[in-house]
Amino acid sequence: MEDLLGARLGVYLGIMVVMMGGAAFLTGQAVALIWRPARQIAAYGVLLVLTGRFLIFSLFEGDLLAVPGLFIDYALMTGIAWSAHRLTEVTKMVNQYPWLYERTGPWSFREKSTGGTG
Repeated sequence: MEDLLGARLGVYLGIMVVMMGGAAFLTGQAVALIWRPARQIAAYGVLLVLTGRFLIFSLFEGDLLAVPGLFIDYALMTGIAWSAHRLTEVTKMVNQYPWLYERTGPWSFREKSTGGTG
């Protein structure tokens, strides 16, 4: 497992999942709050992965460029950030335009039906 992730499991969970995952969640929220498109998360995901990898390398003597670990990290960071972006975007749309939209789930909304005839 250490060869795959590039660090011991406890270190990986602490740095990449808890710390950088929290940063990814906040990044996704921030991108959504300023009405930026979700595609920007791709670039921020790279920066989050490189930051996490550097922390693991410098503090815990982990492998800086473990290629499978980099792909796993990128998928994790962008997945968390995209989820946070969508949750925030849906919440903003439903709260900001309550007469137009209603929530249909955590990641989705729809236009309200008028209910009138005509």
